[in-house]
Amino acid sequence: MGARILLTTDLPHPARELLAAAGEITVLAAPPGYEELDALCASGDFDVVLTQLRDRIDGPLLARARVKGISNYAVGYNNIDVSAATKHGIAVANTPGVLTDATADIAMLLVLGTARRVIEADRLVREGRFTGWEPELMLGSDVSGKTLGLAGFGRIARATARRALGFGMEILFAPRPPGDRVVGREELGEFAGKVRQVPWSELVASSDYLSLHVPLNADTHHLVDADVLGRMKPSAILINTARGPIVDEEALVAALSTGRIAGAGLDVFENEPLLAAGLAQLPNTVLLPHVGSATVPVRAEMARLSALNAIAMASGQVPAHPVNPEVYA
Repeated sequence: MGARILLTTDLPHPARELLAAAGEITVLAAPPGYEELDALCASGDFDVVLTQLRDRIDGPLLARARVKGISNYAVGYNNIDVSAATKHGIAVANTPGVLTDATADIAMLLVLGTARRVIEADRLVREGRFTGWEPELMLGSDVSGKTLGLAGFGRIARATARRALGFGMEILFAPRPPGDRVVGREELGEFAGKVRQVPWSELVASSDYLSLHVPLNADTHHLVDADVLGRMKPSAILINTARGPIVDEEALVAALSTGRIAGAGLDVFENEPLLAAGLAQLPNTVLLPHVGSATVPVRAEMARLSALNAIAMASGQVPAHPVNPEVYA
């Protein structure tokens, strides 16, 4: 009997082809609610569930689940209670390393877009309010020569740093906020002598652009809250391409509304797809619909990896990208 795999959402090529060759696949017509997903996982009809970030795979669901594995179509897996999955012998896999450059591109797009007020300027032209060049029309902020602060210094943060150095920016980083650890010269590699490590508190106070590149967990939930926003420069801009709940979105709206900080560029939101009240009305923001990985090649590779992970788990093999490999021990 082949693998029995449930897709909570259809995926790009080549996911279906790979999965169909390995066994039987079921693709839901619409994203499932929690109760529907819970029932499907507990039915015993599937070996593996291929999930999305919006699918909540929590402890109670995993306690009832009769599956071998959860293959998440994402690098992050904060939607899955990995500890509970491990407790119940359920493998979890993800798709790391494929969206680094695409997400770093979006981070720089948000830096440039907020700095130069791209959304406001575009709207002005489209609405017929552009009457010709003026000395003080749509004045924005400089990027070159300014300080980019990176919260986190993993793959995406490093790719963002590489791009920002090309724009002549000074790069500061805190590797694991709100905690700290020393990153040595050898670990810095190509960035040795080009970037500077500072404590989280200094990063907050010194950055002209504060860009978030940390995973979402108990330590980083609301890492950027009213206190942190209050310690940023009034001219600073916040950039978030990581996970929405890293930022207290209501506090951010208040800070943007009162001019406590100058702007924000966001690709993720605290309660996606909902926005905090007032956020969409703020002119000093660039708001994107979680498109950090949204290029054709990247989404195809994510589909391939998540399908191969699912096939491996269905057959009892260790997937190429396990989150909890101890399950197989």
